[in-house]
Amino acid sequence: MSIEIHRPWARQQTAEAGEAAGFVTLTNRGAEPDRLVSATCALAAKTEIWGIKVVGAELRMMPLEKGVFLEVGMAVELKPRGYHLFFQGLTRSLARGQKVPVTLTFATAGTRETELVVEAEGYINSDALGLPQST
Repeated sequence: MSIEIHRPWARQQTAEAGEAAGFVTLTNRGAEPDRLVSATCALAAKTEIWGIKVVGAELRMMPLEKGVFLEVGMAVELKPRGYHLFFQGLTRSLARGQKVPVTLTFATAGTRETELVVEAEGYINSDALGLPQST
């Protein structure tokens, strides 16, 4: 596959919160640029790709209508306080250690299935966790 998927994880969250975030590092190994255009998750009523927009001295989180651009050979990390998957309308709690199935859709590479491993709330250094790597 032309898109490598590394360190897929999500933050622990209760269903009462209704929302959660997912993170992953994507590397485009294809011959041309690509774009992550959408994502779906069976545990959420809606899944969007979000990013940060700087407005004056404020940072605002907002959906990225065009998704995330993936240059050839470059890794893009979806991480806390940056690009991320935003799960809305959770149907159940995300418990630590649980695997959350997610479908990622790319403009050129098509769809890819992955599982996000749920980790504790708060900022996580995913490299230090030794999270599974998938390609």
